[in-house]
Amino acid sequence: MPALLHEPIVTPRKQEVHDFWNASSCGEDLYLTGSDRADYDAQARRRYELEPYIPEFARFDSAAGQTVLEIGVGLGADHQRFAEAGAELFGVDLTERAIEHTAHRMAVFGLVSQLRVADAESLPFQDEFFDRVYSWGVLHHTPETSQAVAEVWRVLKPGGRASVMIYHKWSIIGIILWLRYALLRLRPWLSLDDVFAQYLESPGTKAYSVPAARRLFSQWSEVNISTVLSHGDLLASSAGQRHSGMVLSIARLIWPRAVLKRFFPRLGLFMMIDARK
Repeated sequence: MPALLHEPIVTPRKQEVHDFWNASSCGEDLYLTGSDRADYDAQARRRYELEPYIPEFARFDSAAGQTVLEIGVGLGADHQRFAEAGAELFGVDLTERAIEHTAHRMAVFGLVSQLRVADAESLPFQDEFFDRVYSWGVLHHTPETSQAVAEVWRVLKPGGRASVMIYHKWSIIGIILWLRYALLRLRPWLSLDDVFAQYLESPGTKAYSVPAARRLFSQWSEVNISTVLSHGDLLASSAGQRHSGMVLSIARLIWPRAVLKRFFPRLGLFMMIDARK
């Protein structure tokens, strides 16, 4: 195990993020009904049905023999795929719950990873240790996302690759949230940043424009960015821990998914960043 270089940073804002996700890991209440092989297999199938672009983006199959770090392991479906591909695998998460879920999942399938609770803004690893760093939908939750990106840079070897998904500000989800929580509540002065921070997921959640994301990764030698319509934008799934109700259920039945896919394919919540150090 690489030497511990930093102690986790404890702040009130980060504690709020920890407490939100430690109460229920992402997707746990919606897609995981138990903790045996069949339950984990069903959760993975549902995950990749809803987010079919993950395998191509993560490039699980090319991880054999590489040292790979996943930041924010969640329920462990992606972590499992990296392990099955033959990576020398490490995983961190801010919450004990996610580490416990993923450790159990790995044991159930007879897989190996070095897992620990850790802070993305202060990773407990040596400089230039990893060939790849992967993080799906996590770094926008930590209070200082730019510091987390700097940590990804630090722990990657020269030429190493980061595959990071963060939220896209100019998205259909952003518009829906603004309409619901700003306009319909007669608070049109609320910005999209305010709405994401207060109403999407954990407190302080951020979303970025493509230019802002490029600034986050400005020191990298190669950066490719694409956006994709998420199942949230398409109202093709449950809306997560914080959103439910009759209006949402009705909207899900009449939502013009084909129109959105045809005319607004770039207004997706998921911004996928592939960067080389």
